Amino acid sequence: MHSPKAKNTGRRDGSPVLGGSFEFVSLTKPVNRSSPRHLLQRQGSDPTTVRLRASESPLRRRGSGSSTGSASGQGPPEEDGIRLNPSLIGISLSSLLAIDLWLSKRLSVCACEDSSWGSVRPLMKLIEVSGHGLPWLAGAAYSLYKSDTAAGQEVMLNLLVGLLLDLILVGIVKAVVRRRRPAHNQMDMFATFSVDRYSFPSGHATRAAMCGRFLLAHLVLAAPLRVLVLLWVCLVGLSRVLLGRHNVTDVLFGFWMGYCQYNLVEILWFSPQTLQGLLGHLA
Repeated sequence: MHSPKAKNTGRRDGSPVLGGSFEFVSLTKPVNRSSPRHLLQRQGSDPTTVRLRASESPLRRRGSGSSTGSASGQGPPEEDGIRLNPSLIGISLSSLLAIDLWLSKRLSVCACEDSSWGSVRPLMKLIEVSGHGLPWLAGAAYSLYKSDTAAGQEVMLNLLVGLLLDLILVGIVKAVVRRRRPAHNQMDMFATFSVDRYSFPSGHATRAAMCGRFLLAHLVLAAPLRVLVLLWVCLVGLSRVLLGRHNVTDVLFGFWMGYCQYNLVEILWFSPQTLQGLLGHLA
């Protein structure tokens, strides 16, 4: 009988092959220190240690990060999504601005005498004067002077304060935003000032909204007169666009700003006692 011989599956350099078969290592050949089995013996014969060290490689970290992002199928990384948000907001704002300019241009049918509704331009300019600040300031001051009751003086005084507050706030916003008036506007407006060359917001719209709320809240008016006040507010805002003075967003923001200004007037409301003290100092 022949003695069984072990099947040698080693390589020529003497390094054994990892597997389930037995191997013999030659005693005359130097041991290959870089063999996988020798690495396992140095690291406590724990195969997971080799895997962990291999996974800590910078190249594997980069590869795994890119493969994970692409394999997940969840789109770009989070920082890329954050970069996309400002661009989407900018595109949306640009689209809204383009729609605003296009709609304002189409509605400016009274911008000049040669426009499609040029014959209505004098009527629109009359409505424009009715919403100007100077007539309202003069009317409120005259009513305050002529009023013979404390309640009437109180109402007119607070209306005058609201009108002055409107001029200040609108002037500040116009100076900060500095939006130019539409190109098709003719600078033939009534009693303009330096800040009136800017368009945003519409001072007529803010004044109409604030005064409309004030009149409806503090004057006893019949139902037809209340309807006329609301109609006047809408016509003042519409005239600004028809005459080409403002864009649509200027008027809409002006209405909202005037609505909020009335709330501020209510907060700063002067009582009869404060009015009497003020008039006593002025006398």
